[in-house]
Amino acid sequence: MYRTHTCGELNLAKKGTKVTLSGWVHRSRDLGGMTFIDLRDRYGLTQLVFNMDTNAELCKQARSLGREFVIQVTGIVTERSNKNLKISTGEIEIIVDELTILSSSVTPPFTLEEKSDGGDDLRMKYRYLDLRREVVRKNLELRHRMAMETRNYLSSLNFLEIETPVLVNSTPEGARDFVVPSRMNPGEFYALPQSPQTLKQLLMVAGMDRYFQIVKCFRDEDLRADRQPEFTQIDCEMAFVDRDDILDTFAGLISHLFKSVKGVDFEQNIPRMTFNEAMERYGCDKPDIRFGMEISDMTELVKGKSFVVFDSADYIGGICASGCAEYTRKQTDELTAFVQKPQIGAKGLIYAKVNADGSIKSSVDKFYSEEDLKKWAELLQAKAGDMIFVMAGPKKQTLNALNELRLEMGNRLGLRDKNIFRPLWVIDFPLLEWDEESKRFYAMHHPFTSPMDEDMEYFTTDPGKVRAKAYDMVINGVEVGGGSIRIHNSDVQKLMFKNLGMGEEEVKRKFSFIMDAFRYGAPPHGGIAFGFDRLAAMFAGLDSIRDVIAFPKNNAGKDVMLDTPGPISQEQLDELQIKTIKKQA
Repeated sequence: MYRTHTCGELNLAKKGTKVTLSGWVHRSRDLGGMTFIDLRDRYGLTQLVFNMDTNAELCKQARSLGREFVIQVTGIVTERSNKNLKISTGEIEIIVDELTILSSSVTPPFTLEEKSDGGDDLRMKYRYLDLRREVVRKNLELRHRMAMETRNYLSSLNFLEIETPVLVNSTPEGARDFVVPSRMNPGEFYALPQSPQTLKQLLMVAGMDRYFQIVKCFRDEDLRADRQPEFTQIDCEMAFVDRDDILDTFAGLISHLFKSVKGVDFEQNIPRMTFNEAMERYGCDKPDIRFGMEISDMTELVKGKSFVVFDSADYIGGICASGCAEYTRKQTDELTAFVQKPQIGAKGLIYAKVNADGSIKSSVDKFYSEEDLKKWAELLQAKAGDMIFVMAGPKKQTLNALNELRLEMGNRLGLRDKNIFRPLWVIDFPLLEWDEESKRFYAMHHPFTSPMDEDMEYFTTDPGKVRAKAYDMVINGVEVGGGSIRIHNSDVQKLMFKNLGMGEEEVKRKFSFIMDAFRYGAPPHGGIAFGFDRLAAMFAGLDSIRDVIAFPKNNAGKDVMLDTPGPISQEQLDELQIKTIKKQA
């Protein structure tokens, strides 16, 4: 037996007990005739004591130990004189009488403390060492608790956890697929699933009624803080339901997770907002509603004053930032530069300050009188000490820029507290998006999303007006989940494919399996998928999902620990009948 207890469970109740512990040397301190070692395992730290006066050889052996040596010790639990109440074992220590080195260690490339001196690349290269740090390990423990609570909650509602294949067919209308060559079928390829979408619909056709899966998904897309090439979803589907059934069920799941894992209560009756309302009030379809600073349409109010920037603009909008009237020219210039970044694309930024005496000073005083500016303040409910920011241009681009500015001001003013959570359902998305370059419609969610019943009249005459029975859950400005009621009628599905510019042959080639299944009686059904990594990062108070994944990829899609992706041998290529071509410079 390597241990009788872990390094996190001993306390004064075990005083006088002989115990055996095993773990890693976390730190060592030599104090004259005494040596103290903090022994670490997954469960905590325990202080070990070696006394030169009572056992010089053992003490010398302890002093030869380096950081991260794996050792086994046996000794007596005693009460510490200098207690450390910050840790669970801080009232006791072990007087060691036996020491065995189980494994030695070279010096780690970075310190395994809460605040490590290792950069991201170094920590990812030695991820197995990084995972020894308590702060990282706790993220995985949190993720585990979330997974268990998800399974318990959904199982209590009669959901079945059902696995679906990882080798599937290529999925259109989404991101790029990762493809896998088939040796037994030369020239043919599997794709790794971007989601189990059609498979979970087939499970509803099969009568499974309620399905869920905590499932790996794969998308070959450019990466950022909340994206990885492989990621995890809480994937769910239900039969004989409408939209309200789905929203109520999964509001319950999210409420349960926050309560059981975070100890946070919020109303299960999560507010709902239409897509159009979200865009008009916040400039995006995933608004952060922890704070106000909503966008106001100023187009009609400000036009006609000979200010060509406004008079020639399609849309003019503004926000009011409380308490910012004291901003300096340098600060307003910084904000102007911020909204002019290429990824935001605003041409400029107009501002107006409401002074303490109620007077208003703006960057466009040449064109707007004091009375004009007071109407601005009235529209945006600006009071003394506030600052109004205004942008103009094409409506979609300007709303996006105002959204980015709103979030930036929320950060600067401390309005985006990570310990406050404000969930929201965004509903009534457009079913289709028009792409000007290809001159065709694309599905805003996916081609199996059901149109709103009341919009069916537009499906053949004006598809761009059709709203979808789709919904996203947004928490603190992050889309954590999304889904829809599905099309279960073959005729409607065919019309959807037609609106997407897909001919009969293409539909038959890509979707014959699901169209055939619908011929045998498909129930009304719908579902949702939550980004499990995003939820875990939010619960942990982190901005990047990499920190809640055991072995993540970097922003180039590489695992620097495994050194993958990498080349394969010519023999493997020959067996798969694949020839690689060097990219021309």
